[in-house]
Amino acid sequence: MEAKAQLRKLRVSPRKVRLVVDLVRGLSVKEAILQLQFSKKHAAIPVRKLIESCAANAAHNHNITKDSLKVKTIFVDEGKTLYRWMPRAFGRATPLRKRTCHVTVMLEGDVVAAVEKKKKTKEEKPSAEAPVVEAPKEKENA
Repeated sequence: MEAKAQLRKLRVSPRKVRLVVDLVRGLSVKEAILQLQFSKKHAAIPVRKLIESCAANAAHNHNITKDSLKVKTIFVDEGKTLYRWMPRAFGRATPLRKRTCHVTVMLEGDVVAAVEKKKKTKEEKPSAEAPVVEAPKEKENA
């Protein structure tokens, strides 16, 4: 079974994120997270969070054990580029390109036998018949 997660509009250059993504492709989730925890690259933090999120999705939505998960595919696409201008000498300006990227990860693993959760059924209350209310006694004024 597979689980998929995406990280969109990450404000890091795709070229820098690809360096990090290449480290974890094909590893088990535990090994990938360890590899990213000790990486000095700035892009390792959001990629690690993405893999952890995808592992949680797999465990919750598809009943896949986290121990059996493996990074099947992970890739980086270019996002929008933000154009800014830097003032330079003699009244000129040069463009700054602030690049963004989209990271997609797919994990695969073994499905755990579906554990049947006991549904709590509402305990049927004994249908109480309407209580008999006695009429108030009339006081005799003598």
